[in-house]
Amino acid sequence: MSERRLYELMVLMKSADDRLSKGIGTGEFMCVYWPSRGQEAIAAAMGVALRPDDQLVTTYRGLHDLIGKGVPLEEIYGEMMGRSVGASRGKGGTMHIANPDKGVMLSTGIVGAGPPVAVGLALAAKRKGLDRVTVVSFGDGATNTGSFHEAANMAALWDLPLVFVCQNNLFAEMTPTADTMKLAHVVERAAGYGMPGVRVDGNDPLAVESALEEALEKARGGGGPTFIECVTFRFRGHYFGDRMPYIPKEQLAAAMAADPVPRFRAHLAEAGICGADELDRIDEDAVATVESALSAVMAAAPASIEELETDVYATPIGFPV
Repeated sequence: MSERRLYELMVLMKSADDRLSKGIGTGEFMCVYWPSRGQEAIAAAMGVALRPDDQLVTTYRGLHDLIGKGVPLEEIYGEMMGRSVGASRGKGGTMHIANPDKGVMLSTGIVGAGPPVAVGLALAAKRKGLDRVTVVSFGDGATNTGSFHEAANMAALWDLPLVFVCQNNLFAEMTPTADTMKLAHVVERAAGYGMPGVRVDGNDPLAVESALEEALEKARGGGGPTFIECVTFRFRGHYFGDRMPYIPKEQLAAAMAADPVPRFRAHLAEAGICGADELDRIDEDAVATVESALSAVMAAAPASIEELETDVYATPIGFPV
């Protein structure tokens, strides 16, 4: 069941990203987004491994992470397009989607800003005696920031129930990882904080799930944080419309030939876990779910002017002040 669920999530993530690309590209609708296509295996594994009460901090490139943690696609698309049905009723936009009921506490638009917030959430869980774990997802570029260093150091020092998940897609925006650090592997940073580090194939959801489950169990039992480097690739540009001249064509072609979605579909078929008809139904259901969500969002009203004042002050005030 777990493997089937992994594929369901991966296909839904792929379909959601593909539909945004198609819609913006044809002029059907307009929004800003940072594609996660190619990184589905990591987010699907998080979606399966995390408990509903576990918390997640992600980034602006978090469409797949949000889907994995259970945020309804209508709320995600709605926020991206500034509609009233969005997770924040259209006020946050693509970079700032959150749904605390699903455990998604923050999506940040600032590289490296997530880990310190995750430290605070994990510290709160420890002080309250909860067995809840916080997972913070970020890219390879974030590990070059001072905020990441401080967060990793504090998490390790205080043995916090926190898991660092680095989605290493080999490019920090438009710069290859090799041009931003002398380390051969990002996971080597973990040793500097006295923290265990694990490097896995980020295109294999089973490998990611296994590493996550071990890290989550360790954190839940009071063993402190773990750093997981998931090596993957980003099939689309840093932002939609980025033509990616900085990525060698051969490298991109090789990555796309190893697309994790069809690769995992083939695994399910070869292992006898799902038949071709069942896999086709999963694919079709994902497309239908995406179209249904998009239709609801396009039919919804834009964020109203009255929304500007809500969720800002504990006690509403009148204007002008």
